[in-house]
Formats: sequence, structure tokens, C-alpha cells
Amino acid sequence: MARPFTLLIKPAGPDCNIACRYCFYACKTEFFGRQAHRMSDEVQEHLVKSYLECRFEQSSFAFQGGEPTLMGLDFYKRLVELQKQYGEPGQVVTNALQTNGILLDDQWGKFLAEYKFLTGISMDGPKDYHEYYRKDRAGNGTFDRVMAGIEACRRNNAEYNILVLLNNINVQHPDELFDFFTGLGVQYLQFVPCVERAQDDPTKAALYSITPEAYGHFMSRIFDRWLDYGVRNLSVRLFDSLLSYLMGGPHTECTFCRRCADYIVIEHNGDAFCCDFYVTGDTRMGNIMGAPIEQLAGSEIKRNFNRKKMDIDNKCLVCRHLDVCRGGCPKDRAMLTRTHKAPSYFCEGYKIFFDHALPRLRAIAQKIQQGNI
Repeated sequence: MARPFTLLIKPAGPDCNIACRYCFYACKTEFFGRQAHRMSDEVQEHLVKSYLECRFEQSSFAFQGGEPTLMGLDFYKRLVELQKQYGEPGQVVTNALQTNGILLDDQWGKFLAEYKFLTGISMDGPKDYHEYYRKDRAGNGTFDRVMAGIEACRRNNAEYNILVLLNNINVQHPDELFDFFTGLGVQYLQFVPCVERAQDDPTKAALYSITPEAYGHFMSRIFDRWLDYGVRNLSVRLFDSLLSYLMGGPHTECTFCRRCADYIVIEHNGDAFCCDFYVTGDTRMGNIMGAPIEQLAGSEIKRNFNRKKMDIDNKCLVCRHLDVCRGGCPKDRAMLTRTHKAPSYFCEGYKIFFDHALPRLRAIAQKIQQGNI
């Protein structure tokens, strides 16, 4: 049997109904062409059939974009029927959807709740912070429409979490963001630090990127607020990943894993890639319509890609946090250096946060193991 892997599926490719200024995937229209990108029924069925026939203990489908809800609700209804058709009795199948939320309504909410989709909704904080970069193509803000999508999930008891892209604006306001999201009753939060190259100078970070130090101080403050709020009352993905590791389990965030995550990206046309940060000609493994999906996932291209994460800078090898960090994501190492064998762009930020939080996280992990939390 092939080594288990999960799927990150881009059914509408890089297409999106809004135009976030910091989006790293919109440029893939140059790679796939400027026409509309939509997964065909043929590709969808073959994807489900070939993946479920691998008979993994758990088969995980995650849909991202671009904006995956552009496919329409019928696409996902058909997905569920195909999973029923090609899955075996007792086979565990999970579905996840990462969306900007603006197309979600009660029909979507009922469906997501009925079939237990884990829905991630992108939101950058209170209205002024959210709308600074997250506007539609007419230049209008999107906050009210995202809130309507969140309410549709709530009304229908659809599970959702919030993904916050930390940029140069909202990273300055950790307390406001914490109060805003906990005030909404959000129980699952993920903070993703933004860094992209400046278009006019690829040796510098784009204006909307955050500095390593700003990230470290932001997450340190969020950690303190989380402790006061109650560690069982709010899930923060970074903290959950570290706790998992400190209790002897795997990191749940691939950034800090020893090797790159065992997932593959499937684009709208069936092309398979190693990672959504590396959708390039060099990391294209083939197409699911022309080769078995397990063969693609186990290809030499994927194996070599995964191994690169273990090739780390000498500075990392002597770092006090090596066991926890493992050098960070290769994308962040190569962001301004053009080489995966370099300290992460966020290195100093990680040190700030780890020094601040790790002693207390170790104590929390011990209490959890003892059944005292």
C-alpha cells in the first residue's frame, strides 16, 4: 500500500470572486491561462474514485483556491455522492473547505452541517482591518458579506474556524483581534504570517508583509491572552501543534515538521503538485488522468521535494529550538534568499515566541497528560 497522503484540491484553480492584495495564488492564472478554471465532472469523479481506492485508514479531501465555492453547491453534493459510491463501508472520509465566506448562505450552511465539512473562513479582524486588503474587484469591502456567511454557518450548526492572515496592519493589534474573535464566540483560530517578495525588488519583502519581530511579539501576546481566557475555551492552531509535539505526538502544522507534509495539490485540470506554495513546472508530478494518484504521490519528484526540508542551515543545527522548529517552511527560507537551505525569514520571530511560550506550554502539556486540564 502507498504511504498515506491527503489531498489539497483547487477545483476552481486560482479563480476568485474578490481581489485580496496579498494573495499568493492569483498569479497562477499566468501558469494555467487566463480562461475560467473549473474542474470537470470527469476529473472530479476520477479523483474521488482513484483516491478512495487507495483504502487509507482515513481519506481527507480539503478544498481551497482561489475560491472553491465558485464551483457551486451542486459540485459538492456530487462529491458526497461519489464518495458514497466509491468508498467502502466503514471507510473514514473527511472533507474541509477553506473559503472567503461571501457566498455562504443557508443552503450552504445546511449542507456543510449535514455532511460535517470543516469550514475555514478567512477573516482579518474587525471591519477596518479586514477591509484594508480584502476587497472585491470593484474596490468594495467584503466584511459584511463575510459576517453574513459566518451567520449562515451558525444558524445551521455548521462547524467553522477562522483563518487570519497577519499583515502589516492587523499584526499591530493583537488585543483587538483577540477580543473581536472571542467576542464572536469563535472557538478555532489560525494565524498565518504573511510574507511575499516586493515586485520591484525581490530581495525585499512586500509592503503588506510582516516583520519576524512583529510576528513573534504578536503571537506572544495572543499566547498570554489565551492563557487568561482558558486553554480549553479556544483552540489556536500554532499552540495546538506545539502541544501535540510536546506530548510526544506529531506536529499538526507542517511548518515545524521534520519533513514536508504528506499531501499533494490537485488543480482543476487534474495536475498534481507537491505543495500549493510550489505550483510550478518543476514540482508538477503529472496528471491524475494519466497516472495512478498513489504513483504521483510517491513519485521521485515528491520524495525529493519532501527531503529538502531536512536540508537545513548550520545556524539551525546549533539553535536551541531546533527540535521544535526544524527550520520552518522551505518557502519562508527561500523567500528572500532563493535557497531552501537558509534560516527562515521568520527565524527571529520564532525565537521570540518560543522563548516566551515554550516553558509554559511544556507545563500545560504535562498537566494535560496528567488529566489536570
